[in-house]
Amino acid sequence: MQTILLISLGAAFGANLRYFVAQQVAKLTTAFPHGTLIINVTGSFVLGFFLIWTTDRVLVDPRWRLLVAIGFCGGYTTFSSYAFETFALFEQGQWLSAVLNILFSNALCLIGVVLGAILARSL
Repeated sequence: MQTILLISLGAAFGANLRYFVAQQVAKLTTAFPHGTLIINVTGSFVLGFFLIWTTDRVLVDPRWRLLVAIGFCGGYTTFSSYAFETFALFEQGQWLSAVLNILFSNALCLIGVVLGAILARSL
């Protein structure tokens, strides 16, 4: 039961933060799904940092992985939104935006994980 509560707590916080970030970014941009991109990149950074930091640098209770890696990052990142928004761009004939979304999301999220790992290992 504790496992479910930890994952649920992290997921609730992550999902609410995702909603807040998406709303704030939507006020600033229009057609391109910048909010989803920002959320996925920052979520990738957090996951890369957290997993490396708690594996290579500090010893933490394994329950923190449930809360942060599975719960928070799972609730915060938006891969399904990314996939649907990319599909919608294709359907709307916005081929360039769709391809850029695929390239930016994949490349920047990978870079986010790498930078998070580098930061964690430098501490």
